[in-house]
Amino acid sequence: MQNSLQIIRVIIVSFLIALLLGPVVIPVLRRLKVGQSIREEGPKSHFKKSGTPTMGGVIIILAVIISIFTSGYYTQEIWVSLFFTLGFGLIGFIDDYIKVVLKRNLGLRAYQKIIGQFIFAFLLAWYGSRYSVYGTKLIIPFFNGFIDLGVLYIPFVLFVVVGIVNSVNLTDGLDGLNTGVTMIVMATFSLIANSMIKISPIFEGVSIMSAAVTGACLGFLKHNANPAKVFMGDTGSLALGGAVSAFAVISNTILLIPIIGGIYFAEALSVIIQVAYYKRTKKRIFKMAPLHHHFEMCGWKETKVI
Repeated sequence: MQNSLQIIRVIIVSFLIALLLGPVVIPVLRRLKVGQSIREEGPKSHFKKSGTPTMGGVIIILAVIISIFTSGYYTQEIWVSLFFTLGFGLIGFIDDYIKVVLKRNLGLRAYQKIIGQFIFAFLLAWYGSRYSVYGTKLIIPFFNGFIDLGVLYIPFVLFVVVGIVNSVNLTDGLDGLNTGVTMIVMATFSLIANSMIKISPIFEGVSIMSAAVTGACLGFLKHNANPAKVFMGDTGSLALGGAVSAFAVISNTILLIPIIGGIYFAEALSVIIQVAYYKRTKKRIFKMAPLHHHFEMCGWKETKVI
């Protein structure tokens, strides 16, 4: 009961901070002229979004940090989760900064982003193999069992983490889509971890940190919902990807991601299918990838897709 009240308090604090930071941060981003550039090959309805401030992910990150520091609850799992959230977020921030501040459209080169992601993913995989709840074992959903990957754990987790981070990033393409999906994923993580605290105190840290991200996404949604006043940019999407990955690894629930993060999975799969099929046949299965753009090109309104 006490932990449930703590979770609710953290959600409320994080929500209020993100809500109140919007009117402060958004005008600053406008003054810095960090507007979003819209791809010409994208849906025509997106052209009106050109110039909308991006890098709004700093609102989510600040809300998480402040809510955690004011929670009075500090554990190793919280600091580790925060480290990887900020680490992946830093990669996104540098990419956004190069694109919208230095006006270099490409931002970080693909190989630079991948190298950065692999470094943090390897560190997370190593940490999980040593300090996660069940070490190199993964919980098998619905079967009340485990699979021990042993020496394959680190390469498997390394691959999965990079995949999760980029899948979350791909989901960021419509007003409120990534924010709303991740809010649900984080709330689910918090509930699952809270129900497993009796097994290990590690789950308590995961539940608190997940709650902080849940509240931050809920508060940010006020500014990011259609029509968006600000976009999270790679700063926010990679930070959220880092958070999802950290919670999954620390709690050994990686195999749950395709279920509770099914939207991420579908978005990434649509891109993989599109690229592979086009290279083989020079034809497209989807009108545009990721999947949310396909539905837009089919004539769906953005709010319906979301």
